Amino acid sequence: MFPTRLDSTLAYEIAKAMMDGFNRHYQLFRTESARAKHRFEVADWHGQQRAQRERIEFYDLRVLECSGRLEREFKAGEQAMDVWQQVKLHYIGLLVDHHQPELAETFFNSVTTKILHRSYFQNDFIFVRPAVSTEYIENSEIQSKPTYRSYYPSRETMAAVFENLLRDFDLQKEFENLPRDAVRVAEAMSERLGDAKLRANFQIQVLSGLFFRNKGCYVVGKLINGFNEFPFALPVLHHKSEKLVIDAALFGEDDLLMLFSFARAYFMVDMEIPSAYVQFLRSMMPRKPRNEIYNALGLAKQGKTLFYRDFLHHLRHSTDKFRIAPGIKGMVMLVFDLPSFPYVFKVIKDFYPPPKDTSREQIKGKYLLVKQHDRVGRMADTLEYSEVGFPRDRFDDALIEEIEKFAPSQLEIIDKDGDGKTEVIVKHVYIERRMIPLNIYLQEAFDAGGMKPDANLAAQEASAQIERGVIEYGNAIKDLVAANIFPGDMLWKNFGITRHGKVVFYDYDEIEYITDCNFRKVPLPRNEEEEMSGEVWYSVGPKDVFPETFAPFLLGNPAVRGVFMKHHADLLDVAFWQGHKDRIAQGYVHDVFPYDREKRFAPT
Repeated sequence: MFPTRLDSTLAYEIAKAMMDGFNRHYQLFRTESARAKHRFEVADWHGQQRAQRERIEFYDLRVLECSGRLEREFKAGEQAMDVWQQVKLHYIGLLVDHHQPELAETFFNSVTTKILHRSYFQNDFIFVRPAVSTEYIENSEIQSKPTYRSYYPSRETMAAVFENLLRDFDLQKEFENLPRDAVRVAEAMSERLGDAKLRANFQIQVLSGLFFRNKGCYVVGKLINGFNEFPFALPVLHHKSEKLVIDAALFGEDDLLMLFSFARAYFMVDMEIPSAYVQFLRSMMPRKPRNEIYNALGLAKQGKTLFYRDFLHHLRHSTDKFRIAPGIKGMVMLVFDLPSFPYVFKVIKDFYPPPKDTSREQIKGKYLLVKQHDRVGRMADTLEYSEVGFPRDRFDDALIEEIEKFAPSQLEIIDKDGDGKTEVIVKHVYIERRMIPLNIYLQEAFDAGGMKPDANLAAQEASAQIERGVIEYGNAIKDLVAANIFPGDMLWKNFGITRHGKVVFYDYDEIEYITDCNFRKVPLPRNEEEEMSGEVWYSVGPKDVFPETFAPFLLGNPAVRGVFMKHHADLLDVAFWQGHKDRIAQGYVHDVFPYDREKRFAPT
């Protein structure tokens, strides 16, 4: 129960110190995000990548900093329950008129659970659900600038309005030919509108902050005509002329979902009121969960908070059971899912059969590498949780047996409240978006007739599915290579197909930087005995990679082999890998586009 009065000065001081800690965190976060504009203008791509990595660590550093201060100055962990209840109420008072209340609540939870022992803290002390609404915060008179700007073109003035719109962002880098690019965008926009009549409310709304990621800068907004809304994004890039160009005009929810994909690095965008950005983006991508939008904006802790709330809500309104996930079982990860929930849960096993030579800490390090690296749309983002509780009656018995067999250190079954309702505690778990494993996707095509010689419709569709899967598989590997990532285990089962048909890698325990690998050609046998031997006759170092040896493991199926050799035979050539390694080592940063190349405006 909450106290009926707030009479603890100490509680207020603790609450104020926690708020100071959050405000410092968000100021640093926002400052680093704002600097992305200058890094883009001067083409400091390595600086941009470094800042993206370092910003991910900001949150945990500020939580440690704040909890340390509370212990030093207030002996916070020794305070009574009544004091902590008042701390929360004082903190709620400090959230009035705050521009990031939902983030501040999550920060409060992080600091509080850091300080209070798990056997001591209760839900009364944290924000289980939001206490302060984020609706219409942007109406505040003290906001420095509105969340979005509105423009009111006619068909005749569309190009001029887009030109002015771009200039309003005040990029300190000259465009190669902004009037030309504005005409291209206007023509694409008019084509999208077709011959629809322009309504009285015809307007363009554009978010005030530019979205920066890797070598790109994006203008994000929507065109409104009557009851119809058309979301769009305009990628701005450095041209080979060393000036800026609008590279494409992306339209519609699907294009935006690709741009904000869970398999891409987080954006840097200067936001005074992040909840207003999320609300605007959700109006453009209603199928995208709010937690993934917060993640895409670099606010991963808030994304985790919202995901967990959504997960608990789903558990309450569903009855199916967690089960061992379909597909080929991995040697390192134990994977389970809930059929009605579009995510998978991955637990590191306690032991790994040969030839795996790794450890729990090494595997966690690989996942951290992926979190901090540019995922270029080809590596799934993960949510990492510790001490997660699940109702025991929602677990299939076979799944419990599987965890007890392969990851007993990660499992605890307890009767927390002494009421006979047992709970499954998983000590450490990664959670990812569920995808169709690529091997299953290809097998479905084979089963549907992809290998049959007859030319019926089913066989044609199956053949097309095989071709799409194999081409995308090769494209995924090449994008990873461009981002300095060698996937290690390249078997089909370690890749998945998203709902947009993109192939994404999700098995990280063997990934390495391309620049750390030693790409070699298999030496010729020195004699007949070596040639006929079934054993490897040459020395192999721990970072040695022999691309020509990929074929026996990947291309046993003739249909797969035919497509692969037509489109991606270079992946079997050591020169391909060594060439990329050399360019990356020399400092070259590859372009990887979050949209199809055919969407790009033709160069002039």
